[in-house]
Amino acid sequence: MTILNSDCDLLSIPFSAATDFLDLADFCDRFAETLIECDDDVYKLALLGRLGACLALLAPTLNDPIPPHLIARLTVDELPEPQSFFEPDHDALCDYCQTLTQVLCQQTLPPETEKSLRGLLCERVWMFAADMKAPRWETGKVAH
Repeated sequence: MTILNSDCDLLSIPFSAATDFLDLADFCDRFAETLIECDDDVYKLALLGRLGACLALLAPTLNDPIPPHLIARLTVDELPEPQSFFEPDHDALCDYCQTLTQVLCQQTLPPETEKSLRGLLCERVWMFAADMKAPRWETGKVAH
């Protein structure tokens, strides 16, 4: 697992198809956090590129079994109650995020539209990443 700190340059964080999905979800979170606050067009475009790359790595693995070494990280004493009112599946939500990323990368939108879509993208990425990292099992009830 890669640990991110405040001094870490988000544009140089290494990740690949071998990076586990929980780390990729964390990276998506970080890219979105920075993107929503970013005013620099070049940095926004670079963040969108990194976010798009992370999402592209996650998309084909969404229905893969959870690797055994990650099960403990997704197991809690009691599962939290679902909070979402917007409940697309992982595939659809990842696709929405990828599409919004591609639209924003084109840089052809009026500034207010770009700002609104950037906010929508970040909210969807946070939802997607939180869902990817959410506990799936309760202690003593783990079925592999």
